[in-house]
Amino acid sequence: MSRGRVLPQSFFKRSAPQVARDLIGAVLVSRIAGREVTGRISEVEAYLGKDDPASHAWNGRRHAQNEGLYRPAGWWYVYLSYGVHWCANLVCTPAGLGSAVLLRAMIPTRGLNIIQRRRGDVHPRDLSNGPGKLTVALGMTRLHDQVPMRASPVVVRLGDPVPDSEVRITPRIGITKAVDWPLRFLWRP
Repeated sequence: MSRGRVLPQSFFKRSAPQVARDLIGAVLVSRIAGREVTGRISEVEAYLGKDDPASHAWNGRRHAQNEGLYRPAGWWYVYLSYGVHWCANLVCTPAGLGSAVLLRAMIPTRGLNIIQRRRGDVHPRDLSNGPGKLTVALGMTRLHDQVPMRASPVVVRLGDPVPDSEVRITPRIGITKAVDWPLRFLWRP
């Protein structure tokens, strides 16, 4: 796969931990309302579907709000967290398994002025260093839920690879179940 190309659906037809690791360093490109924002993915978490107590698909739960989680690999699943923040995930593995990767943070590379307008008066290090901050920076909302990533205004492109030695793997954060599972991938260049 050549650098800069939009990731193909086949990239997401793997386990969530594999996809999560390989998304580190990939480039998010948002073209919403005529404004372009880009950034390198620096933090993600893998959620394993029906066998993961922290997943929205735990025990096969299925309802209108999590329907995007059951779409085909490479589709967006965007949900409202705590009634406040939109969180963006990319579905992994075959459709119907409820496995996904939560995008937690990015390092902005273009459109900083747009991100600052969207995020308000915050320190530059806080522009997109959390899942809710990331979606605001990109301009994402529930409108992007259940949409194939490749056909959406927010795509993921292959970036320069990040060596394993620069990626930390830790337990996920902000959850109350399966808190010790090492499924959070972080890169701090």
